[in-house]
Amino acid sequence: MEQIGIRILCLVIGYLFGNIQTAYIVGRLNGIDIREKGSGNAGTTNTLRVLGKKAGLLVFIGDLAKSIGAVVLVYFLFRNKYPEYTYLLKLYTGLGCIIGHNFPFYLGFKGGKGIAAMSGMILAFHWMYVPIDLVIFFGTFALTNYVSLGSLLLSAGFFIQTIIMGELQLFVHFHLPGNGVAVDQIPAGIRIEMYVVAFIIAAMAFIRHHENIKKLINGTERKTYLFKKNKAE
Repeated sequence: MEQIGIRILCLVIGYLFGNIQTAYIVGRLNGIDIREKGSGNAGTTNTLRVLGKKAGLLVFIGDLAKSIGAVVLVYFLFRNKYPEYTYLLKLYTGLGCIIGHNFPFYLGFKGGKGIAAMSGMILAFHWMYVPIDLVIFFGTFALTNYVSLGSLLLSAGFFIQTIIMGELQLFVHFHLPGNGVAVDQIPAGIRIEMYVVAFIIAAMAFIRHHENIKKLINGTERKTYLFKKNKAE
């Protein structure tokens, strides 16, 4: 029961951090409700299109930071007591943060799509994800100018990487020698639970992007540009 409670606590911590709705805050500072402009999404891409590059960058950094903060907090809270659960608890925290970002309670549960929040979780989750995921997202974006496609491939890649790293036993936790904490292998049951949570995170991204997927298939998805002006819908 205690371990179930820890999982729930991590979800709650993540959710509270996720409710820091950066796009909404930046929009209000500019005199608008970002959810009433452009695509209506409270995230980086819509902010970029509506308010420009500086505002978009600020939102992206803010959404990264809140996920990193939540995951790092959970790591320091539980790394000694539950070392074998370290990565699983990071995933639960990241999931909570994405849910909070997508469905903030004080904004009528109308938020973003969770990609920047997921990216922050990935940065704080394991360093080996970072170079591969940078190539996946920015490579796709550079070739196509579709943020949505890069986001979808990033989400799928994250899930696949988690399974590969888990089966290769690359989730190894070491801590300060004085604490005597060293986990050489994560038990199979915990690894499977990690795969399930990672799948939920990826599936949420696909669900939130269902309209974008339709547009990508139909060839009507909007492109986003970093070096020329983007027009809001």
